Amino acid sequence: MNPKHRPFCCSVKGHVKMLRLALTATSMTFFIISQAPEPYIVITGFEVTVIFFFIVLYILRLDRIMTFIFWPLLDIINSLVTATFMIIISVLALIPETTTFTVLGGVFGLLTVVCCLADAALIYRKLLFNPSGPYQKKAIHDEI
Repeated sequence: MNPKHRPFCCSVKGHVKMLRLALTATSMTFFIISQAPEPYIVITGFEVTVIFFFIVLYILRLDRIMTFIFWPLLDIINSLVTATFMIIISVLALIPETTTFTVLGGVFGLLTVVCCLADAALIYRKLLFNPSGPYQKKAIHDEI
């Protein structure tokens, strides 16, 4: 099988995104068990839904069919917004004296932030090394 056409589930990007999904779902589960404030549960639940959407999108290769949307940019924006929200929620969950499950939810939320930043870096690196469209990099000797 050609390595360029490796299935999403077997790629590094796929592994990072699935790890991100697992960590966010774990954080949400701990927040539900500890009966944390509703915003913690709602935001982590929303992030689980969005990450699951992107995983299904890439597994079914819908990003190649729906070319009218620039999916890598949406994915990077989602990763950065998720990182911002999860930092806020995790710090708020860790600051007060709370239950063990709330603290675990905050810790898993911080691990999610690390995965979000890694995911954004992987997508950004792919955009730099594999540009598409009218902004392709050209070598100097090609312009002569």
